[in-house]
Amino acid sequence: MTDAIVIGAGPNGLVAANVLADAGWRVEVLEAQDQPGGAVRSDRGVHPDYVNDLFSSFYPLAAASPAITALGLEDHGLTWSHAPIVLAHPLPDGRCALLHRGLETNIDAFERSFGRPDALAWRRLSRLWQELDPCLVRAMFAPFPPVRTGLALAARLRAAGLLRLARLAALPVRRMAEEEFDRDGPGLLLAGCALHADLLPESPGSAVFGWLMAMLGQQYGWPVPVGGASALSGALVRRLESRGGTIRCGTRVSEVVVRSGRALGVRTADGDSVRARRAVLADVPAPHLYGGLVAGEHLPAGLLDGVRRFQWDFATVKVDWALDGPIPWSADEARRAGTVHLGATMADLSDYALQVTTGRLPARPFGLLGQMTTADPSRSPAGTESAWMYTHVPQHVVDDLGPDGITGRWDEKEGEAIAHRMEEQVERFAPGFGDHVAARRVLTPPVLERLDGNLVGGAINGGTTAAHQQAVLRPVPGTGRPETPIERLYLASACAHPGGGVHGACGANAARAALRAQGVVTGRLLGPALAAAQRALAGAGDA
Repeated sequence: MTDAIVIGAGPNGLVAANVLADAGWRVEVLEAQDQPGGAVRSDRGVHPDYVNDLFSSFYPLAAASPAITALGLEDHGLTWSHAPIVLAHPLPDGRCALLHRGLETNIDAFERSFGRPDALAWRRLSRLWQELDPCLVRAMFAPFPPVRTGLALAARLRAAGLLRLARLAALPVRRMAEEEFDRDGPGLLLAGCALHADLLPESPGSAVFGWLMAMLGQQYGWPVPVGGASALSGALVRRLESRGGTIRCGTRVSEVVVRSGRALGVRTADGDSVRARRAVLADVPAPHLYGGLVAGEHLPAGLLDGVRRFQWDFATVKVDWALDGPIPWSADEARRAGTVHLGATMADLSDYALQVTTGRLPARPFGLLGQMTTADPSRSPAGTESAWMYTHVPQHVVDDLGPDGITGRWDEKEGEAIAHRMEEQVERFAPGFGDHVAARRVLTPPVLERLDGNLVGGAINGGTTAAHQQAVLRPVPGTGRPETPIERLYLASACAHPGGGVHGACGANAARAALRAQGVVTGRLLGPALAAAQRALAGAGDA
């Protein structure tokens, strides 16, 4: 009999399985898709000479995460690559706000483009990050509440600093930009970073989210795995298998078997029963687990009511391209950036985010565009570019502000219409872009969900990033930890704290909770790899 079953071979599930295998547990991962990786996969489906990532592409959270860095994936074939510039945000007047790796490089760039006052303001924001490093990242990824790292933060900042941090945590990014900068470029970098999530520039908390993503880029870059996103998943798989873990793909779990309030194993869609001696870890959406894989009769009424109120983040449309040449950006510096934000002004960003929030499909979508060959030359032939762009769209479209009458059915016609609209947005900043498109692929919300069942309705963050569904409120009020009302069942997906992003913390926290419950989390009982991971994670938060 296996010790633990992990449902789902996405990054959280694979990290969880590795942590358990390091403890000497027999671990079996059951994955519904035909290959592991979840939303960390790549293929050659656009053009045989081009590698395109199906979902996620850049991994600053993985580079910073104690859960992933402790696994030593470089020993299992993972190699990181960086674009010359982390991020570019073209402006209407032809200038371009740029984010580089390295504080002093950014200070010089801001002073040249936007003046000394804005460069000094960026230094002030960076100084706060330096004061908090590495305690903030460790607290962010630790199980909730992060008592140990919280105390470390308090010791560093003292009362005045804690109040300043609390204000930052509540501040909208638009207000931060108004307070800190004289010119628009640096604030747009932060606001564009905030729009990676479902936060308006006017939303409380959008400033700290945008600042966090920018500071991660400045310190770690936004790296990519050489060869494609599947290289990251492949390293996790190889590491797990080297420790005796197994993965069964094409195996959909239909039920978590519960008896007397305890998870005993799972039943698959094929009717097979798989017993778990110690734990079941579910890297699945909370609404699919509670009242789905686990029958409602086994769960408290309050939990089921909370799940009914669970809010997904925005839906997503992604277009992948095989380009026969570099993108002809008007702002020449954008050609060297791995990621480009396409939204000219703060008003553009605010209008777009408000429209999506209220169910209206924007006529001019804000977009995140990735230049993957710029970041990793192995992705396509020399002189070409493997590229993508995604934009958020409403989960439920009530109106289309563009000319196409898109309803949210997301059939082939509507997919082509939104893709054309996205390409028009690229043309706004790179005239002649369309002449370089050799092939493309459109991934609408239903297609994304079909390729990865965790991306419900095309939501890529496992639920809203808004404050009302974070920490002890995630996935429902009164939770915030991976333990569930069912003994030996743990929530290991991005629906759990700390939420979306490829950092593995949701899976690592669930695995550590399972180990604690069995009384085996000690350096004496663990193998050398987990002992090293435990030391790293012990500094990162509570055991």
